[in-house]
Amino acid sequence: MGDRRSNLSSAISLLSANDLIVHKSSKLYETAAYGKTDQAAFYNQALEISTSLSPLDLLGRCLKIEEKIGRVRKEKWGPRIIDIDIAYYENLIVEVEELKIPQSDIENRNFALTALTELAPDHLHPIFLKSNSNLLNTCIDSLPVNTVNA
Repeated sequence: MGDRRSNLSSAISLLSANDLIVHKSSKLYETAAYGKTDQAAFYNQALEISTSLSPLDLLGRCLKIEEKIGRVRKEKWGPRIIDIDIAYYENLIVEVEELKIPQSDIENRNFALTALTELAPDHLHPIFLKSNSNLLNTCIDSLPVNTVNA
């Protein structure tokens, strides 16, 4: 919702200002909405970061950044100003109520795998033991992923 490019830029700035180091960022991609398809297309981008925060503390930081940018949670997969997910955290597997790492259903999300493959094609999913590029090549999600021009 809103100025999608500006929202992503704000999120990256806020992440960088909060004891996180952004090492790489993918291109910006526009994709049809996943999950709840009767809404406008989304902008998506992946970041490679480093942090000393634990996975749960990182989630807390991400949620605070979303709130600062103006996100209000109304409905699952509904329109939103920003959505910051933790796709991977090194090779950890985290399964608690508020956080799943690797991100749930990532193997079926073309938009996420496209950006992740750009940054880390050989990174292995710690459960499936398949690389991002392999997961992308076998992904059943057929929603188009388009690069956003600068």
